[in-house]
Amino acid sequence: MEQTVTMTVNGKQVSATIDARTLLVQFIRENLQLTGTHVGCDTAQCGACTIHMNGRAGKACSMLAVQAQGADITTIEGLSADGSHPMQKAFHECHALQCGFCTPGMVMSAVQLLNDNPRPTEEQIREGLEGNICRCTGYHNIVRAVEQAAGQA
Repeated sequence: MEQTVTMTVNGKQVSATIDARTLLVQFIRENLQLTGTHVGCDTAQCGACTIHMNGRAGKACSMLAVQAQGADITTIEGLSADGSHPMQKAFHECHALQCGFCTPGMVMSAVQLLNDNPRPTEEQIREGLEGNICRCTGYHNIVRAVEQAAGQA
């Protein structure tokens, strides 16, 4: 069954007729060609697909695109057109990535964390990023990057 969905993605209104079973992450990647939102597990465990919907971080693999009808979506591409968001800069400067696969979702979650708590402790940062899995870094530099973006490093 097909359904038309309309939403705002990275400040631009988009509309498409899609299979009603299309996941939001599939819509973002395949219909909109915004491939910074990654598919890691398809079970909402790894956080690679984290986006912001209506100002809140969420996992795009755990919802249907039709559930985002009328929503305002921000992907990693919409966070900053030139990669100059303070969190992106901090990840770069603190070497908070290795393979980079988890990085977009990790950055989106970290931005939400600082929106909710601009001065988190190390423990709060680690807790706030629990829904994101990184298999390469050991998390230390990721925590340092969030601290730097919060102006605490």
